[in-house]
Amino acid sequence: MTDPTPSRTDLPVVLDVWCDLQCPDCHAALADVHALRERYGDRLEVRLRHFPLEKNKHAYAAAQAAEEAAAQGVDWPYAEALLARTAELGTRGESVLLDTARELGLDAEEFDTALIDGRHLLIVDADQAEGKAIGVTGTPTYVIGGERLDGGKSQEGLRERIEEIADRLQADPGGLL
Repeated sequence: MTDPTPSRTDLPVVLDVWCDLQCPDCHAALADVHALRERYGDRLEVRLRHFPLEKNKHAYAAAQAAEEAAAQGVDWPYAEALLARTAELGTRGESVLLDTARELGLDAEEFDTALIDGRHLLIVDADQAEGKAIGVTGTPTYVIGGERLDGGKSQEGLRERIEEIADRLQADPGGLL
């Protein structure tokens, strides 16, 4: 009988991307996220983590909307569509959240209800609290292999650093190197 538990080497490396969905820097960071996904495929799990900044009036609602999109089976495509509209979200507000849902074929009425009833507040709050606990202060911030990389000031060199860490973790999943 074979053991159904995956071995440590079968598990993908996890990259947490702490993001504010109204942040233009997070939109710019998508080019790196796409390149990392292309390079690593299933060997890298990219997880969206919410860190809405106070200066961005609609970021908290956007994070909740992204969680509703995930509940409806469309996580990153929704987040990426919102990030492409950061300026519009800033000027038009929460109607952009519903418009984006409709454009992706999601249930916009359920989005509206989710924003009203706050069903995703705990997820967003937990992400934000965890981010603060590990020292996230701006977005985007990446965490991979226990290392925090702050992309809020500059994206320069971050993808290469993430690749170095991912390559090391894949070569030695136990972290013994």
